[in-house]
Amino acid sequence: MRLLKLLLLILVVCAAGPAVAGPFEDGAAAYAKGDYGTALRLWRPLAEQGDARAQYNLGLMYTNGLGVPQDDATAVSWYRKAAEQGFAAAQSNLGVMYTNGRGVPQNYATAVSWYRKAAEQGFAEAQFNLGFMYANANGVPIDFVEAVSWYLKAAEQGQADAQIRLGDMYHKGHTGVPQDYAAAVAWYRKAADQGNADAQHNLGVMYANGQGVAQDYATAASWSRKAAEQGFAAAQSNLGVLYANAKGVPQDDAAAVLWYPMVAFLLALIGDWKGNRFLLRLTRRWWLLLPGAIGVGLVSGLSVNLVLGALFRPPLSAVVSAAIGGAAFHAIFSVSVILWLAWWFAPTDGRSKPPRKPEYPGVL
Repeated sequence: MRLLKLLLLILVVCAAGPAVAGPFEDGAAAYAKGDYGTALRLWRPLAEQGDARAQYNLGLMYTNGLGVPQDDATAVSWYRKAAEQGFAAAQSNLGVMYTNGRGVPQNYATAVSWYRKAAEQGFAEAQFNLGFMYANANGVPIDFVEAVSWYLKAAEQGQADAQIRLGDMYHKGHTGVPQDYAAAVAWYRKAADQGNADAQHNLGVMYANGQGVAQDYATAASWSRKAAEQGFAAAQSNLGVLYANAKGVPQDDAAAVLWYPMVAFLLALIGDWKGNRFLLRLTRRWWLLLPGAIGVGLVSGLSVNLVLGALFRPPLSAVVSAAIGGAAFHAIFSVSVILWLAWWFAPTDGRSKPPRKPEYPGVL
């Protein structure tokens, strides 16, 4: 299950409507330029006079150590001043601080209380957080129907995390929330269209498995690629599976090597025929493995020898020689392991196992 983080909303609140020159607006301009000292100098007097916007912004600056030493307790103090005036963003962030035990003892019930105040004002981040608390029985009894209700309010405002969680709820089904793959796809798509890698990965899985949509490997590959290019590991693995098995993309060992080598090794270790076949193809095209093997060798060899050099302080020439030798040794070792795995786990009875649907990690 994907672990959802409760995030602090990081923004500088500006007055609605046309900007009017004044200390608050001048502070906002300085903040936007990264001049946090000036922003602090302009906002602090306003905050001390009771301006909720300035109090909230000071809370953000202490939360993130911008222009001041990072100090969660002081951040909580400023959030509380703004929250007690009904400022929704401060109420939501104060809930986050109680959820995570930052600057105050962790207290889920108090966090829920502050989230609710902000959520009832229509603040999307708080609505998402309140839904999360209900879905995980944090400070309230578990209630999936209530969780969906709050997720829906946030999702309809375009909050991507809420859209993903709604997709998860409908994908799996929970008490009071019937499984509905089509609804899951619809919510994943909304978040994916915003560039969210989790949602892009999940949407790719839905297309690959034909859940809520007609099975379409080409579309699955397209969404998996979007997530993979953002560094999403499960999507990278799925994209490698698709390339290795020519599902929705041309069969391409080079691309599969890029996205999927470690997955192939793991499959081979448990006797999976696709992992074995993929490794055997690689042994016949060994040059594809050289970049990875050399990279592993360089990193591991240099790292080990530089650490040893720092510990024992031999002459610099000895450190350089050892590092080069270590890199070469590790590169050779990496290729040897790959070839050995391919040989050891290759089928030996001359029979091919029947093809089956590629394995996917599934929706996280």
